[in-house]
Amino acid sequence: MINLIKRDSLGHSNEHWLDSFHHFSFSSYYNPDNINFGVLRVLNDDMVAPTTGFNTHPHKDMEIISYVVDGELTHADSMDNKRVLKRGQVQYMSAGTGVTHSEHNYGHNILRFLQIWIFPDKEGYIPNYGDVLFDFEDRVNKWMPIASGSGDSTFPIQVHADVNVYATYLTPGDSIDFKVGKDRQAYLVAVEGEMEINSILLEERDALEIVEEDINIYAGNSSHVLIIEMAKEK
Repeated sequence: MINLIKRDSLGHSNEHWLDSFHHFSFSSYYNPDNINFGVLRVLNDDMVAPTTGFNTHPHKDMEIISYVVDGELTHADSMDNKRVLKRGQVQYMSAGTGVTHSEHNYGHNILRFLQIWIFPDKEGYIPNYGDVLFDFEDRVNKWMPIASGSGDSTFPIQVHADVNVYATYLTPGDSIDFKVGKDRQAYLVAVEGEMEINSILLEERDALEIVEEDINIYAGNSSHVLIIEMAKEK
C-alpha cells in the first residue's frame, strides 16, 4: 500500500522568522487523524531566517534527528555540546530523562532543516547527543545509512527505536530501489526535486506512506530523498 501526501495538505505556519511545514500535528496545526505514523511523531520542514532561531527549550523521552538541507544550524545544549552543521549533515539527540537545547541560524542565508521526532522504545534513557558531518557525495545515487535502532554498525547514529533512516540524492535519469518488507512500513519525503515512485509523481515536500511494498525511485531531475523505515503500526 502506498499513500501519497501532497505538500498542499501539510500543516503550515509562518511566524516571519520561521516558515514551517508540518507532516504531523504540531504546534498550531492539529489534526486528530494525523498525529503520527508508527513511531514517527514529528517531521517538520523548517526554514529559519538569518540571526534567528529556537531559543533554549526542554525535551524529554524523544529521539530527535535534525537533517540539514541548506544553510547552517548552530546547536547548543545542557550537556555542553556546541556544534555547527551544514548541508547534508545530521545531529541526533536522545532527550531521555530531560535535556534543554537551542537551535539557531547565525548564517547569512535561510536555514532549512528537517526536524524529526521518534518515540523511543521506553522512557528514562540517559540523555545523549551526537552528530555526523557526512560528505554530501556519500548519498549520491546510493542509499546513505544515517540512523538505526538495530545495532548495525553501518549506521553511524544509534537510536532507541526500531527505525532505519536513509537518504539519497539521485542525479537526473538515475533510479534506485528500496524494499519495505512484511510487517514493515516507511515514510518517504521528497526533500528536493521531482521524482516518480512506482508510477506516482512527487514534487518537492510531497511524501509517501509505504506499507509492505517495495518501491523504485526514478529521478526526473536531481532528486533528494529521506526515508524512515520502521515496524508496521499494529
